Amino acid sequence: MAQAGIQQRLIVARSNGRPHGPVTRLFSPGDIGEEIKPFVFLDHFDFEATGSAMFPMHPHSGIATLTLLLSGRMRYEDTTGAQGELAAGSLEWLQAAGGVWHDASPIGTDRFRGYQLWLALPPAIENGSPQSQYLPPHQVSKVGPARVVLGRYDNVVSPVRAPSGISLLHVQLADGQHWHYQPPIGHTVAWVHTGRGTLLAGDERLHKELAIFAESDQRIAFTADGDTEFIVGSAIKHPHDLVTGYYSVHTSIEALQKGESQIARIGQELRSLGRIHP
Repeated sequence: MAQAGIQQRLIVARSNGRPHGPVTRLFSPGDIGEEIKPFVFLDHFDFEATGSAMFPMHPHSGIATLTLLLSGRMRYEDTTGAQGELAAGSLEWLQAAGGVWHDASPIGTDRFRGYQLWLALPPAIENGSPQSQYLPPHQVSKVGPARVVLGRYDNVVSPVRAPSGISLLHVQLADGQHWHYQPPIGHTVAWVHTGRGTLLAGDERLHKELAIFAESDQRIAFTADGDTEFIVGSAIKHPHDLVTGYYSVHTSIEALQKGESQIARIGQELRSLGRIHP
């Protein structure tokens, strides 16, 4: 039931996604991602780790990727020169831009759970220099039940150097707890995914499910039915076309060709070093 005095923002689409082994693909550029860009791709993973590589070395261009690790530990490396390990609650931000390769692997056999999100970049930076940030849990600010993963919430700003106009929160609510999200001005795109428990959005019940809200600037009211964990994203809508390659998303064919040329060049260097194989 909606909270008294709050006009509830309508849900216009729902999806359970498609399983790919231990990963559930919630949206991609060819489906829901076109409707909620700059959010163009989202995977949810939740499995018992075996220590083998989850994301072997692979390329991207034109996008930024965010990996939000909720449980388990992860080893990472990218061709900006960064490498290390992340604990549960950490963030990996990789602004692939003009081209980068990276990999990520679970460490140990603990439950490995979290999300990987792709964000379309604006033309001014889609073929720029790649940048990466790896943030431990204590660097992710919290406001009430919400961790500010990207962007701004309630005057708290994430340290992630993401483009303006994008916010992402990781929220945990106790049974019966109410919480509402007021997106920043201009954030007409909004969605939520429930990773654990059941979430009430108005009169609709969401369980391990993605929901897309009608485009508006209204706040969104939530109530937990049991202990609940979810992520909620909002943004100013990306006004450009999505021109896609296999690992890339750009705003034009020319930009895509430039990005794919750069990741092919990096790939040749990695092969010459024996880092990847044909």
